[in-house]
Amino acid sequence: MNPITLIIIYLTILMGPVITMSSTNLLLMWVGLELSLLAIIPLLINKKNPRSTEAATKYFVTQATASMIILLAIILNYKQLGLWVFQQQTNPLLLNITLIALSMKLGLAPFHFWLPEVTQGIQLHTGLILLTWQKIAPLSMLIQNYYLLDHTIIMIFSILSIFIGAWGGLNQTQMRKIMAYSSIAHMGWMLAILPFNPTMTLLNLMIYIILTIPMFLVLMFNSSTTMNSISLLWNKTPTTLIMIPLILLSLGGLPPLTGFLPKWAIITELLKNNCLIMTTMMAMMALLNLFFYTRLIYSTTLTMFPTNNNSKMLTHHTNHKHNIILPSLTIISTLMLPLSPQLII
Repeated sequence: MNPITLIIIYLTILMGPVITMSSTNLLLMWVGLELSLLAIIPLLINKKNPRSTEAATKYFVTQATASMIILLAIILNYKQLGLWVFQQQTNPLLLNITLIALSMKLGLAPFHFWLPEVTQGIQLHTGLILLTWQKIAPLSMLIQNYYLLDHTIIMIFSILSIFIGAWGGLNQTQMRKIMAYSSIAHMGWMLAILPFNPTMTLLNLMIYIILTIPMFLVLMFNSSTTMNSISLLWNKTPTTLIMIPLILLSLGGLPPLTGFLPKWAIITELLKNNCLIMTTMMAMMALLNLFFYTRLIYSTTLTMFPTNNNSKMLTHHTNHKHNIILPSLTIISTLMLPLSPQLII
C-alpha cells in the first residue's frame, strides 16, 4: 500500500476514538466512531485473499448496523428533547438500543459472533488494532453515559461475555481466535464494574491493552498464528519461552502478575456492592480462561514436538530480528502489581 495512504489511514484510526473521547455532543461521538470504522477497512483487506475479504465484509456490516442504530437513537433523542446529549428525560428505549449497538461494536455477548471470525481472517498487526484501540471509542461512550443506562442489561451482557469468552476459547487452536475470546472475556469484566466504578473500567482497559500488545508482538515477531507454530519457538527464539508464559499467566489474572490487579480490584468492588453470586461465577470463569492459557504454555515450554534434524536449533542459523519495546512491555505487563495502591486510589 502507498505509504502516504497508510499514514492517512493510521492518523484517521488514531483520531476517531480521540474525537469520541473528547466530545460531549452525541453527533460528534458518532462521527468519531465512523472515522475509526471506515479507516480500518482498507487494513482488513490489505492481505488480498477471500478470507480477509470475508472478514472485512463481516466487520463492515456489523459495525455499520450498530452505527445506524446509534444514529437513529441520537436523532430521535434530539427530536424529543432538542439536545445532542442523553439526559434523565431521554426515552429508556433509546438508551437501551444505544447500549445494544455499543455492545455490538465492542463484540460483547450475545453480539460477539463476528469478533473471532474477523480476527481470524486478518493480519496480526490489524488484529492488534481491532482488539485494543478500536474498543476505546465505544467504551468511552458507555462510560460517559453509564448512569443513564439500564444496569440490569449491563450486568446480563457482562456475565454472558465472561461465560462465552471462557467457554469459547477452550477448544481453539488458532492464536487469533484465542485472543479474540480473551478480548470478549476481558470486555465482560470491564462492563461488570461499569455501573459501580467507571474509573476501574478504565484501569482494566489500560491493563488489558498493556497485556495484549506484547502478546501480539511476540506472535508477529515469529509469524505464529497457531498452537503448532508456537510449539516450535524453542528452537527459533528461545527467549520467547520466558516471555509467552509470563504474558499468558498475566492475561489469565494469576497473582503476583499485573493481570491479577484488575480482577482483584473488580471482585473487591463487586463484593462491597453485595454481588456475591455474580462475583463467584466470574471467578470460576476466570479459571477457565487460565486453563486455555495454560494449554498454550504447555505446548510452548513443556513439550518438545517431534522434528527432523534439519529444523533443530534454528536459533544458530536465522537472522535475529530485534524489537526494542517488547522487553519493556513484557516487564510492565508482568511486574506492575506493586503499584496497585497508587493505581486503585
